[in-house]
Amino acid sequence: MTHDRQMASNALPVLGSHLDTSFLSLLNEHGMTPSWALSGNPDVSTVPEATTILAVRYAGGVVMAGDRRATAGNVIAHTKLKKVYQADKFSAVAISGTAGMAVEMVKLFQTELEHYEKIEGMRLSLEGKANYLARMVRGNLTLAFQGLVIVPLFCGYDEHDETGRLFTFDVVGGRYEEDDYAATGSGGTEARSFLKSVYQTGASEETAMKWAVEALVAAAEEDAATGGPDVRRGIFPTVAVVDSGGFREIDDDALGPLASEILENRP
Repeated sequence: MTHDRQMASNALPVLGSHLDTSFLSLLNEHGMTPSWALSGNPDVSTVPEATTILAVRYAGGVVMAGDRRATAGNVIAHTKLKKVYQADKFSAVAISGTAGMAVEMVKLFQTELEHYEKIEGMRLSLEGKANYLARMVRGNLTLAFQGLVIVPLFCGYDEHDETGRLFTFDVVGGRYEEDDYAATGSGGTEARSFLKSVYQTGASEETAMKWAVEALVAAAEEDAATGGPDVRRGIFPTVAVVDSGGFREIDDDALGPLASEILENRP
């Protein structure tokens, strides 16, 4: 298979064929579409919310990170929630918003990309993946207006352009490519402000990883819904790297010393 055949066009998958490239369309055809529905004016204040996520471009790819805390109103619902996931070999997605629905969206997104690759014999382009995720976010719009919001981040390594790219989304499914870094969730403003103050183009993977963890620490200091590293309990952010070698998650053995150093040097 040539390099040109390893990626599809930027368009969304073609629907309606016998061998449908969209797994969701296949489910629709058989009446098996996963759905969430609310009636009336339900109280969603006790539904766990995933909070702060971010991504930083560096010279060889993208670092993506998320804290581990989920809140339900003013209560800490979970302290070890995973918010960063592999989408496919060369991309990653992070979740903020209604945790349970966001995790299900990620699972369906993963299945869509795998299904497309099996049917077409090639990966969907990075642009096409971002477009498809935007479509999924837009499909949640009715529930978002009822308070069940999902706002992901998406990043990946573009095999054609040989560079890392990252994308942000809004609640109505708008998709935006960011040049250097991005952050969203309850502590997103603080994390983004920190990244703005330190970011430099051409940084190494190690530097970008340090910035990502420092940004989460800065967010946790200002936002109660963001959980900073907890060295005593061994709870550290989820951090992943996507580069020319693909997706890889950084283990706690590497994050522990980095988080400890950052906490010790905070003013």
